[in-house]
Amino acid sequence: MLSPSLKTVLAVAGLGCALAVSARPDRKKKEDETQVLQLPKELPAAASGETRRLTFSVTALSAKGLLSQQIRDALKSLEHQAGGSTLLHIRAFVAGTGDLRRVRDLVSETFTERHQPLPALSLIQAGGLPLEGAQVVLEGIAAAKKDLYNGGLAFLSPAPAYSDNPLDPVAPLAQKSLAALADAVRAAGTDASQVLRVTCYLSSLENLAATRDLVRATYPKAAADFVQTQRAPVRAMAACDAVAALAKAPSSPPASVAVITSPSVVLSGTQVSFGFEEADARLAFERLGKALEPLGVSLRDVAFARVYPLSPKIEAQVQTVERSFFDAAHPPAGNSLLFEGLASLDAGFAIDVVAGKN
Repeated sequence: MLSPSLKTVLAVAGLGCALAVSARPDRKKKEDETQVLQLPKELPAAASGETRRLTFSVTALSAKGLLSQQIRDALKSLEHQAGGSTLLHIRAFVAGTGDLRRVRDLVSETFTERHQPLPALSLIQAGGLPLEGAQVVLEGIAAAKKDLYNGGLAFLSPAPAYSDNPLDPVAPLAQKSLAALADAVRAAGTDASQVLRVTCYLSSLENLAATRDLVRATYPKAAADFVQTQRAPVRAMAACDAVAALAKAPSSPPASVAVITSPSVVLSGTQVSFGFEEADARLAFERLGKALEPLGVSLRDVAFARVYPLSPKIEAQVQTVERSFFDAAHPPAGNSLLFEGLASLDAGFAIDVVAGKN
């Protein structure tokens, strides 16, 4: 017969074993959970915000670290510039040989960790950026917490200036394009002090200082971005577009200016054409239309469209196809410029759009 003291010892030991057994499943469950890799959440195809509250920013270039670190640093910069506003759209230009898809993953991871709404993303491979070692620059559009402009916004198309010799200096071409942009700003009924962002697409970044100084002197309040479109262009080129605030809507803006006075605006990320045939281009436009529908707009409402083709043949193909999707009576302003690449190897072009929403 067991003594009372021995019974106590055995009872305590049994209880310890029971606790250990019951604890193992929880510990194993936690170990299993940590070993499961969480896939990045899908970014929205488009986002919307109030037209009079949009702010525009461009990240400073950095050559520090590899692509992933530069993306994280650029996202921190966007967050700082947004100042608590909700980022709606990011356009990323990536230079070098890094995987463009890494941008998409890190944008998703970063905003998910911050418990913030995911932005729409436009993702393009550029030929170069104006800092050795820099691999990414981000343009952000955020929604402020109060109205900033009474008359809405004007999105101004670039007027590209070309030279057949790809080695010709770019600065004189940029000066021509910027002169045309200045005319468009006036035609939109606003002035240089109300220009919010300027992006110059260039065939070369050599001797950029003259172009950069001209942009800064003309548009002192604008966030400015300078991107080389291709590594080895077949001709020299400069094209500068802009976004400007309006005090009031102009009575008859030129076709190169998209005036948006509607209460809201829809900003799409890049929709990519997978393939190089006309049927592939049509599918891309159809997908873009479906992406806009949940936000209450259609391709007929598009006011500004940016196309990123990878060849002149594809560019001409898009120009043919888009006529059957956009409003023929009021075609969108915008641009179509050849770029180095896109996130998919079988992509022929990408397109993103801006649409007004009543």
